[in-house]
Amino acid sequence: MSRKIHIALIGNPNTGKSTLFNALTGLKQKVGNFPGVTIEKSTGFFALEDGTMAELTDLPGSYSLFPKSLDETIPFKVLIDPAHPQRPDLVLFIADASNLKRNLVLLSQLIDLKIPIILALNMIDQAKAKGVQIDIACMEEKLGLPIVPISARKNIGIDKLLHQISLGGKISTQSFTFDGQTEIEDLAVLQNSLGVSTKYNALLHLHHGFTNKVTKPDHKAALDKFRSNNLFDSGTRQRDDLLNRYKLISAILSGCIKEADTSAFKRRQEKIDAILTHKFWGYIIFFAVLFLIFQSLFSLADYPMKAIIACFNWLSERLEQAIPGGALNDLVSNGILPGLSGILVFIPQIAFLSMFIAIMEDTGYLARVAFIMDRTMRRFGLNGKSVVPLISGTACAVPAIMATRNIENKKSRLITILVTPLMSCSARLPVYILLVGLAVPSKTVLGILNLQGLALMGLYVLGFLAAIAAATVFKLIIKSKIKQYFILELPVYRLPNLNTVGITVVNKVKAFLFQAGKIIVAISIILWFLASYGPPGAFKKVEDKYAAMKPENEAQKHAFALQEKTDKLQNSFAGDLGKAIEPIIRPLGYDWKIGIALITSFAAREVFVGTISTLYGLEGEGSDFNQLRANMMKSRDPVTHQKTYSFATIFSLLIFYAFAMQCMSTLAVTYKETGSLKWTLVQLFYMTGAAYIFSLLIYQLLPAGTHLF
Repeated sequence: MSRKIHIALIGNPNTGKSTLFNALTGLKQKVGNFPGVTIEKSTGFFALEDGTMAELTDLPGSYSLFPKSLDETIPFKVLIDPAHPQRPDLVLFIADASNLKRNLVLLSQLIDLKIPIILALNMIDQAKAKGVQIDIACMEEKLGLPIVPISARKNIGIDKLLHQISLGGKISTQSFTFDGQTEIEDLAVLQNSLGVSTKYNALLHLHHGFTNKVTKPDHKAALDKFRSNNLFDSGTRQRDDLLNRYKLISAILSGCIKEADTSAFKRRQEKIDAILTHKFWGYIIFFAVLFLIFQSLFSLADYPMKAIIACFNWLSERLEQAIPGGALNDLVSNGILPGLSGILVFIPQIAFLSMFIAIMEDTGYLARVAFIMDRTMRRFGLNGKSVVPLISGTACAVPAIMATRNIENKKSRLITILVTPLMSCSARLPVYILLVGLAVPSKTVLGILNLQGLALMGLYVLGFLAAIAAATVFKLIIKSKIKQYFILELPVYRLPNLNTVGITVVNKVKAFLFQAGKIIVAISIILWFLASYGPPGAFKKVEDKYAAMKPENEAQKHAFALQEKTDKLQNSFAGDLGKAIEPIIRPLGYDWKIGIALITSFAAREVFVGTISTLYGLEGEGSDFNQLRANMMKSRDPVTHQKTYSFATIFSLLIFYAFAMQCMSTLAVTYKETGSLKWTLVQLFYMTGAAYIFSLLIYQLLPAGTHLF
């Protein structure tokens, strides 16, 4: 049986952790949660020279083992708790080679924990370009660790790093604490009481062990005794500890590093920042970038969408011929395929959206957006760090809510969690594209402006404005006396790493497919059953009715067959369910079929399209995306004989899905992140209530015959 080692990838934010993680593991990755918390972890695998399988866990970026945010609590727990299931055999510490003084503070704390470590000096090419000369042998001697200079973005030094990992790291004999302290003996006693391996580990338990639920309750007496005997003040000791580390690190670096004049490099960065973070032009550039993104979502994705539609048409024809007629053929043709094709066709848009967000983050631009937005966001109870979760929410609200963990202010974090689901996520994208395609013509103005792209961007802007409005209300409701501070490190500008961006896009698409796909297949099968069968005798009456009708020609025979499908659907179990809720949704302009789609899409918003595809595939002819739109446009209300999808109805639906909380996963992660059922229910009811009220107003005030263009 092959050996396996656990490696933790640790470092400050913006040091290239994700890039190195991707360089080492490629696509051999999986995403899950750390035990007991909803904080997401990426785990990857790679083989070492001797065949040993290495499991690499990418821990959240941290500046020290004195955690100030939820993100920083994870490295703290993993490293000081000997029983933690993710405790590593080896730490791979990554540092920015051009900013070592700040990066090595965390490294010095790991050294004092006496953990095997390998130090990877990343962005070594950029450090050399700035004139920074690093004597690797000197640093290895003073730190007592193996050091490998690398550039994860350019794949420089990765082979040497893999070789060093195969050799294993070292436990440094260097020490950064305890010199001259009077409580050494008491600390040794505390160390034994806690059962930890080092005095510094015991010290960390004193600082944050109880607040982060690492220290066992039966150790409280030992901790209290130490605090009492030594007049232990955590705040003062943390400050002194960090100052001492900076002094020792400065002494080490002064003999091992020579820095050239970097003023020219800094001036170039400052010139770019002067434009991108300008109080006026910064906003203009940001909204121009958003405009280009949403224009491209239609124009660039058009060709791959057509290819996917063509593939499903071909597959549908082959399966219909291969599977004998009957229930199985009907299930595949009218149940599973319409549901899946109604979702898979939107993969190009989701891939392009994920790509653009990844590029903005990788270039360092996303951090600048957070910086320029801080002053504006504070007026609404948020801060600059809220921008990253809000923008991430355009991909998916679940990881976006998790991304609020680095917001130190509890009030701002709670407000950000509550309003982030109003940002239009990729799950809404299929719904938007389907409905916008029904209401807005596919043409351009001025030769470059796609009308559907403009409408789509308008929906995203609407989501952002709704989030800001909701945040303003919550700012008045949620009380907090804690003053807000905004500290954000601006990374250097760099070209996006195509490998990192590509892996990000693949993982986002995979997550969408496997999470949404399982739900859609299950719901498509259930819907097919509910729509294909009905109460005893209901279908027989319909069949007897059409059996007695004598078509005069083939055209009439075809029309009767389609009408029989429609009547059977109305008399099915699904029809009964939809009609039961129709009185509630009729004021919004929705019929019973839309009602069924609203219910099923609570599992995930994108299921709306799969449900509509299944329902209209069952009563229409053909199940591809273009035919779905045609079937929807032909649909008429059986009582009023008006178009089911008038412009007023479509616009009402768009507003409903822009505001409604139609996602169980988001509610679950809100509950886990806030630990409060009250705020979870507040999020559910305020969003659903806003969706109903504004959809009602739109439908009632907008004449049915209105057209957008």
